[in-house]
Amino acid sequence: MKVAVCDYGAGNVRSVVAALARAGADAAPTASSQAVAEADLAVLPGVGAAASAMHALRARGLDRALVDRVEHERPVLGICLGLQLALEASEEDGGVEGLGVLPGRAIRLRAARVPRIGWAVVEPMGEAFWFAHSYVADTPAASAWSEGVVAAAGRGSFRGVQFHPEKSGPAGARFLERCLCRG
Repeated sequence: MKVAVCDYGAGNVRSVVAALARAGADAAPTASSQAVAEADLAVLPGVGAAASAMHALRARGLDRALVDRVEHERPVLGICLGLQLALEASEEDGGVEGLGVLPGRAIRLRAARVPRIGWAVVEPMGEAFWFAHSYVADTPAASAWSEGVVAAAGRGSFRGVQFHPEKSGPAGARFLERCLCRG
């Protein structure tokens, strides 16, 4: 399976590409909207801030390519900030318009420890994954939770996770393998 990992100049692109390759994908980083459009699966990874990430996605035309994929029911996976950017908006950086492929917004995490960093069980998956985030999705499209916060959400052909499967050992590898099987 050919996987385009969106490279917007920040984030965890190399580790995501390596994890997808270990899972059997032909994965490559790209800043090309055409490569995103042509891939079997597009991945929007995420480490960084919402405003700079959205600016870079727009400058490269990756925002439109990702939205077009979802509109045409072609699979997209968002990881961490990638899930947050898929929402309509984020309150990070004073407010940022997102891709709008999921309803809702990213809000500042309200927890005893922020940022939330470490291993936590995701339900209903029943496995622990690695998290590192200060914002979280507030969306009716949620499908999994961890310690009371949204851990996964999806609508149509878009699936997003707040955790980092590329840093989550065997559980993360199994998650990525399932994503590749679904295409």
